[in-house]
Amino acid sequence: MSFAYRLARAVLAAATAVLAACSPTFNWREVPIGDAGVIALLPCKPERATRDLPLGSTSIPVDMAGCKAGGATFAVAHARAESAEQAELWLRAWHAATRGQLAGVPVVESPAVLARAASSPAPARLDTQGAEAAHVLWFAHRRPDGSASIYQATVSGAPSSADAVATFFEGFRIP
Repeated sequence: MSFAYRLARAVLAAATAVLAACSPTFNWREVPIGDAGVIALLPCKPERATRDLPLGSTSIPVDMAGCKAGGATFAVAHARAESAEQAELWLRAWHAATRGQLAGVPVVESPAVLARAASSPAPARLDTQGAEAAHVLWFAHRRPDGSASIYQATVSGAPSSADAVATFFEGFRIP
């Protein structure tokens, strides 16, 4: 093997390593969610979808944005309620539906703090551990016209970065 050939292989290997370093696992970006000015911080370019979410005897349209990065799925779902009372009912039902999907899984529920989120319904958090780890944050944003937007932010799986869940949940900007 000639010196030039070995040098070319070494340069190619170094270039490959540099290019890999330029592609971070978590490429955080600001993403608008809904039409109320709320901004989420997602670790990758999100895909968007709309679906109906069954909540008890009713079903509500929900806009979603989400992506996969570092071994986990990061998603934000949003719905618009006509009033603060409706938002509270829907958020409670959404919380119960999520809790029902986790039947038998040990969960830790706690109040959450989120700057500029509505105090009623109060922000809440749910965390599970293990192979099916899930981290969920619910919050609402009151609009000047009396309606409210409700949100569910979810991390499913165990991200490869220890601070990814905190970065995601602390990255919300509410007007």
